[in-house]
Amino acid sequence: MTHTTNDLPARRASGIVVPVLAFAGIVVAVMQTLLVPVIKDLPQLLDTAPSNATWVLTSTLLSGAVATPIMGRLGDLYGKRKMLILSLAVMVAGALISALTSQLLTMIVGRTLQGFAMGAIPLGIGLMRDMLPREKLGSAMALMSSSIGVGGGLALPLAALVAQHADWHALFYGAAGLGALSIVLTLLVVPESPMRAKGSFDVLGALGLSAGLVLFLLPITKGSDWGWTSGGTLGMFAASAVVLVLWGLFELRSEAPLVDLRTTARPAVLFTNLASIMVGVSFYVVSLVLPQLLQLPKATGYGLGQSMVTAGLLVAPLGLTMMVTAPVYARLSAKYGPKVTLILGMLIIAIGYGAGLGLMSAAWQSLVIAVVLGAGIGLAYSSLPALIVGAVPASETGAANGLNTLMRSIGTSVSSAVIGMVLANTANNVGGVAVPTMHGFRVSFLIATGAVAIGLVMALFLPKANRAPQLRASSEEEAGIDNAEAVLRGFRGRVLDAGGAPVARAKVTLIDRRGRQAGATVSEDDGSYELAVPAEGAYVLAARAFGHGPLASAATHSGEELAVDLDLSLPGETVNA
Repeated sequence: MTHTTNDLPARRASGIVVPVLAFAGIVVAVMQTLLVPVIKDLPQLLDTAPSNATWVLTSTLLSGAVATPIMGRLGDLYGKRKMLILSLAVMVAGALISALTSQLLTMIVGRTLQGFAMGAIPLGIGLMRDMLPREKLGSAMALMSSSIGVGGGLALPLAALVAQHADWHALFYGAAGLGALSIVLTLLVVPESPMRAKGSFDVLGALGLSAGLVLFLLPITKGSDWGWTSGGTLGMFAASAVVLVLWGLFELRSEAPLVDLRTTARPAVLFTNLASIMVGVSFYVVSLVLPQLLQLPKATGYGLGQSMVTAGLLVAPLGLTMMVTAPVYARLSAKYGPKVTLILGMLIIAIGYGAGLGLMSAAWQSLVIAVVLGAGIGLAYSSLPALIVGAVPASETGAANGLNTLMRSIGTSVSSAVIGMVLANTANNVGGVAVPTMHGFRVSFLIATGAVAIGLVMALFLPKANRAPQLRASSEEEAGIDNAEAVLRGFRGRVLDAGGAPVARAKVTLIDRRGRQAGATVSEDDGSYELAVPAEGAYVLAARAFGHGPLASAATHSGEELAVDLDLSLPGETVNA
């Protein structure tokens, strides 16, 4: 069972923390699209076969997928700021290695290290939850979540400009410089979170998850080269299924699992993660289609004949719109909830791809598509961390958001494989060169629309957000405290039995130092509870449920605008009610 401790005094975050964390997210996202402008030239630049050159991109994807949930869990255990800095430092080291080589194997090593930085996204979201007051948290997490798309969108024109006018190794020097700047800003501005999960790091769980992910993602990314029905591809898919099932069984029996699968199975978490895969699929389609359409020569009859830099600038509003959408999301979410904003975002994405089927004949039309899709993806991406944070205790924020980020990465990986296959199978052979067709582009947009439709169904299954329980005071003096819940957040967590399973309908009572009842509530179906406090100080939380012995747990609230997470474990023996 996981608990948290708040022994360290929480340092109040300054106003610049959010942009610094968002900048770190943007820097990390840049790694994913850094080499897009030079993809077609990689075999020549690295003096290798095209099938080998793709490992430069595949290695970053695989290491990012593996690192994201692992770094999230390490952050929960040992400090999110420490792990954020470590992630960025590994990225800088990888960028410098890549900058100093043109040898394939060394380049793959450098790119693998760069992928480890993807863990910075869930770590940043976790830091925001631990430090920021509730009224600022929504827009902050929205900006951090959207940084994946913002960084990817902005990197395209900048990387194209650098690649067009300088040696391609300058891309890595620039990335290392951005990473070093992010580390310095984090050290200067971002305080460490006092929240800690108790327990040890699940080494076997980390190895099992890593093996399962590599066995699953590797054939997805290399399936076109190996053949989708080849023995190697099908064998790796089968092996990944076996490994992940065994890993799941091991995690369910572990006292301190890498990923709490019981929490992950909650409807609020499960359907959010499933919707995240579909949003990831839809996001990557536009990144694959529009740059190619814009750069194809007009002689094809449908190509728009733009330069590499111009194409990047026309697609860049995708990321910029996602950034602008963050404050809009905060207002919509505060009024209607993150579930509604997720549904709205996916509807806008569907409209963008649907309209895009008829808007492919001019450069300005690509700009319109990018803006509309940016707004929809921005709303969808912004909603995901809020849904996850609202469904898990603070002790699991890093790991839970890491898993959610992984789901998005799986979506983009699947999108890359499927769209790549579609464009290859529908291409025309012109002088020995495969040229994508308009039919292939439109089929790709239809696939994105279908993915969004599936994600929309998943979002509709999300449970309604629980309202925070109101303070129930035992005296007129306490009842007269205005806006107590808005000022001091209080305690929250889950009521669990001796085996770690959630206990529904358990009565949780808050008792102050004078022995008076300061609040009471009943746990939800997933065992979660939340109680506000009227003032800082020492309290006792008493829990009781039918079929379980009573429990009283001492706890102290410092008065900060932070929720103190405390899971309550009821005794396992049966008592007479």
